[in-house]
Amino acid sequence: MTERTTAVEQVTSAQLASRVRSALTRLSRRIRQARPVGDLTMTQLSALTSLQLAGALTPRELADTERVRPPTMTRIIAKLEERGLVGRSPHPTDGRQVILAPTPGAEEVLDRFQRARDNWLAERLAELTAAERETLRDAAEILHRVVDADRR
Repeated sequence: MTERTTAVEQVTSAQLASRVRSALTRLSRRIRQARPVGDLTMTQLSALTSLQLAGALTPRELADTERVRPPTMTRIIAKLEERGLVGRSPHPTDGRQVILAPTPGAEEVLDRFQRARDNWLAERLAELTAAERETLRDAAEILHRVVDADRR
């Protein structure tokens, strides 16, 4: 048994969970910060991304998805509409509601944000050794399996 194997075996699942969560949280925060300056707030970007992923949602569904109160979501939607990133259409079965959907301009904005984030991370990954990048590739596959396990 190697020294590394012994050290890994001594780490409990709870300790590993804490280390992985901490690293992912810090990485996620740093990636979110790598965005075009002066553009959307993180909250607006998150709401727009949720709309893009869903295709269309009611304001209430969007608020629930984003885990914010409806009045907060109303303000977020208003800002996105001002920028021409969200459009409204009548609800097909409930005349009291509307359906929100991202506009074509929203896709361009989201692509720009994604490119900025990917570029930042690619620069950091380029600083790693080939072996470290290979380890991260393997870890990414494992993390995808962990996340996908909830979908089964």
